[in-house]
Amino acid sequence: MIHQYKLGGYNIVLDICSGSVHAVDDVAYDIIALYESQSREDIIAAMAEKYEGVDGITKADIEECYEQVTALKDMGRLFTPDTFEPMADTLKKKTAGVVKALCLHIAHTCNLNCSYCFASQGKYHGERGLMSYEVGKQALDFLVANSGTRHNLEVDFFGGEPLMNFDVVKQLVAYARSIEKEKGKNFRFTLTTNGVLIDDDVIDFANKEMSNVVLSLDGRKEVHDRFRVDYAGNGSYDNIVPKFQKLVAARGGKNYYMRGTFTHHNPDFLEDIKQMLDLGFNELSMEPVVCAAGDPSELTEADKIIVLDQYEKLAELMINRDKEGKPFTFYHYMIDLKGGPCVYKRISGCGSGTEYMAVTPWGDLYPCHQFVGDDKYLLGNVFDGVKNTAIQDEFLKCNVYSRKECQDCWAKLYCSGGCAANAYHATGSVNGVYEYGCDLFRKRMECAIMVAVDRELR
Repeated sequence: MIHQYKLGGYNIVLDICSGSVHAVDDVAYDIIALYESQSREDIIAAMAEKYEGVDGITKADIEECYEQVTALKDMGRLFTPDTFEPMADTLKKKTAGVVKALCLHIAHTCNLNCSYCFASQGKYHGERGLMSYEVGKQALDFLVANSGTRHNLEVDFFGGEPLMNFDVVKQLVAYARSIEKEKGKNFRFTLTTNGVLIDDDVIDFANKEMSNVVLSLDGRKEVHDRFRVDYAGNGSYDNIVPKFQKLVAARGGKNYYMRGTFTHHNPDFLEDIKQMLDLGFNELSMEPVVCAAGDPSELTEADKIIVLDQYEKLAELMINRDKEGKPFTFYHYMIDLKGGPCVYKRISGCGSGTEYMAVTPWGDLYPCHQFVGDDKYLLGNVFDGVKNTAIQDEFLKCNVYSRKECQDCWAKLYCSGGCAANAYHATGSVNGVYEYGCDLFRKRMECAIMVAVDRELR
């Protein structure tokens, strides 16, 4: 499968199944487009009619270009057949029962009252509550016991707002560190916070123990304060920005992410990214809102046109900042053209419900944080393990080849079939397809690859 597009002054050709990326001239671009549907003679004749004499191009040049395309095909870098489908079920089944990561819902409560919150202001459509040390300890023991031979284990302290239960966070990290050597494991922790409760103690602890810190900021003050308010209706921007700046400076500007959300009210999210850059933040992410259909924040078809344009303008901004010696990272544009994800990851996706699970304050297990509170997807608990094996089997079968809509999509081995939670909320099935999200993802990938090509060729 081939995907071709023009962006940022580049002619880009993707060979989907080999992962090869080619930046080519106009002649090669057009030859590749016709290569599988027309004969050599017809292609060369068509190219000669279009290009011969343009910028000194000769028929011999065109013939040579055709042979180069053929050579790339022979090397397995163009028109590569898909050999992955037979592996799709077997690869994931090999890791069945091996858990590598937990999202610990350390607090089902929050000190902000964000109207677009998918987690119902931290309650997840249930009761407010804080995870006890005993439940958290059992969750870590469950992770170790079910991690097989994996050495590195991931734990995300999540909420609600996890800093509302900071003492238990510290106790759980201390416990994990105390068993690492004995168990032959290495814990890597992440903290996701809205920043309201950040102080020097939090900063010192995060710098010592957290591999990554995710900081919630929606960009422009007027955008952020529209939604991210306290229970009195006051915006949080002026309170949290200085704290974020202090924390990031203390971390040396690394191993953090500013994580924003864009909605129907700010599809022009590039302006929010520019605001974050002006504040001194360089590790950035802006995510499309996840909300119920009909919610005032829901992105519309009209918004999509704006968002797709914003992704292109973001790529242009990144290239210009590179040239100025002021680069920044955008989470969705992180792509490795030379290596990239392994075949397993490309086929199987994030591993929600199998390798990755969310844990409620009471120890209940769900496939990921976006399923928490939905009784249908209750897997079990950290004391008794996974009991709802039927649902886990559903996630085991969840891969890029289980979705018929993905079969002819050029981006399938970049998205691995997409987010199961988004698919479920859009279609009622974890093996469905969230088409709106697919459109955004494809544009992000085109832009990300173009930026990577520019960095490679500059």
